[in-house]
Amino acid sequence: MHTIVTVVFFIYGLVFGSFFNVVGLRVPNGTLLAQTRSYCDTCQRTLTWRELLPVWSFLRQRGRCRQCKDKISLLYPIMELATGLLAALTFYRYGWNEQTFLGLLLLALIIPITVSDLAYRKIPNKLLLFFTPLFVALRILYPHPSLGESVLGAGLAFVLVFVIILVSNGGMGAGDLKYLTLLGFIFGPALFLLLFFLATLYGAITGMIIMKLKNGNRKMTIPFGPYIGLAALTVFYFGETMIQWYLALLS
Repeated sequence: MHTIVTVVFFIYGLVFGSFFNVVGLRVPNGTLLAQTRSYCDTCQRTLTWRELLPVWSFLRQRGRCRQCKDKISLLYPIMELATGLLAALTFYRYGWNEQTFLGLLLLALIIPITVSDLAYRKIPNKLLLFFTPLFVALRILYPHPSLGESVLGAGLAFVLVFVIILVSNGGMGAGDLKYLTLLGFIFGPALFLLLFFLATLYGAITGMIIMKLKNGNRKMTIPFGPYIGLAALTVFYFGETMIQWYLALLS
């Protein structure tokens, strides 16, 4: 039964991943409610249900619109598949409890923000404002960490990132500051520090690889939001284990 429900979570994850793509691509430019039905961003044609099947439609159409033949962003199938797999992993790992709900809510936050930052170099305030009260309510209902620790985590995140912004003369943006502050509230101070370390590590490694491949320079701009999201998911699934492993090495 657990396996069957895991598969159901994967299927629903694919569907919601498609929606999160739309949110991430259209919230920043104010076109989310431009039409009630999905449409091609190039020719504006309303899409049929056959063109809206997550991942499969992209593969069947070879990554192009059926009418205008313009390329469909790879973000669609990648984020759809990632959301499906992560939703399934969340249920498989935690079952029916508050951690599963937290994980699904994290996906609903992280996927659209990742899409938006990759597409526009923006972390939309509207998304952060929408999700903040939901995470606050969740922390009140399930105080693990406690509400006090969550507030301390948010404060630590804000101060740390704000100082980095001042010292680096804009090396990080206001969107990163607000995003990390919310994640500091969600995870508390200890796990936030691990999250921040992993985000900078992921960003540094990927940035060096990209600059090496594209012969870039130090002024090359790389969105930090995707690495923050990846680090947040790493901490959600493995953070406690990683901290225990680290402490065991020190003892």
